[in-house]
Amino acid sequence: MSAPIVVGGGEAGPPGVCINDVLTDDELRSVLARLESEKDREIFGLVCKRWLALQSAERRRLAARAGPHMLAMLAARFGRVVELDLSQSVSRSFYPGVTDADLAVVARKFKRLKVLNLSHCKGITDKGMLEIGDGLSTLQSLDVSFCRKLTDRGLEAVARGCHDMRTLHLASCRAVSDVLLLGLSRNCPNLEELVLEGCTNITDQGITDLVGGCQKIKLLDVSKCSNVGDVGISNVAKSCSSSLRTLKLLDCCKVGDQSVLSLASFCMGLETLVVSGCRDISDESLKSLAAACGNSLKTLGMNWCLNVSDLSLSSILAQCRYLEALDIGCCEEVTDAAFQGLASVEDVLSLKFLKISNCPNITVTGLGIILDKCRSLEYLDLRSCPHISKTACDEAMLRFPDCCKVNYVGRLSEPDMKL
Repeated sequence: MSAPIVVGGGEAGPPGVCINDVLTDDELRSVLARLESEKDREIFGLVCKRWLALQSAERRRLAARAGPHMLAMLAARFGRVVELDLSQSVSRSFYPGVTDADLAVVARKFKRLKVLNLSHCKGITDKGMLEIGDGLSTLQSLDVSFCRKLTDRGLEAVARGCHDMRTLHLASCRAVSDVLLLGLSRNCPNLEELVLEGCTNITDQGITDLVGGCQKIKLLDVSKCSNVGDVGISNVAKSCSSSLRTLKLLDCCKVGDQSVLSLASFCMGLETLVVSGCRDISDESLKSLAAACGNSLKTLGMNWCLNVSDLSLSSILAQCRYLEALDIGCCEEVTDAAFQGLASVEDVLSLKFLKISNCPNITVTGLGIILDKCRSLEYLDLRSCPHISKTACDEAMLRFPDCCKVNYVGRLSEPDMKL
């Protein structure tokens, strides 16, 4: 450990003064608070034991590995931690990983905790969740995505014990059912973000029960929930009309026009909608959505919506002026005609991410119009478009924005477009 800093001193000057004799704890905390980067805050703690103790006491976030003894030591050192990350790597997990014994220590020792990330901790069970529900009444955010041993029993205990829960991620928790959603409705009225992707036991009844008590939901993801359909989504639209900003319905095969029409009728502030793979959605409902949410919609995913044609896409492009991300991949009915109306529009579009892969009826003519009106493009997916290739674009002398990455054959990694 480094020695405390000495100010002054030397052969010609007055005796040196130790900075620890000058600055109070409150003044040192003020210095620490002004350090923005995590690296600088870590360096602060290397000055001396006193500074390390202050840095440890003020720390709010912590990422750690498992082990009851280690977690108990960390809790003693970092007493004010409010955010704890115990998540495990998708590709590299260590054995045995996080266990129920670890969660018992977390529940007893980290009493100020508000955010807990346990994603991919595949060894935890309902026993650990019972500990969390019993010991962490201040918890507001919990991520147990891909913790597939968890069931309604353990997660209901969390709902009963953590009444101020705001964010809950349950992706691929396949044993979860409508029973949990009823428990959330009864106990967590402030819930704002719920991810249920791949929870295939969830049905319309569970979604309806959920929004009966949780009417502040801003983000709901029920992607790949094959038993959720128009009844449940229509009730979400009605009950969460003023709060809903993001709705993801990827591959919800029972979702159709009724859901989109309900969103258009009640959710004028909707910013993100993913209906990719919902093959019963047609032009009629998407035109209504464009008219209702034209001033709010920023992200729209509708690849594999096989009934979508130029009629609805032209309305979306004309009315959704703030749209930043659009995916129309595999929409085989879309042609160049969808973009022709843009030629007479003076304003440029806000699009930054556009995916038109596997659209056989879009050519370099339509692409030219897009490029003329979308000068802020950062990513353009042109894979498997038979009339569009790098050679064809060069021959047509198309000019792409300088910052735009163009994916012709799939060699570029896709950016996270929340689609």
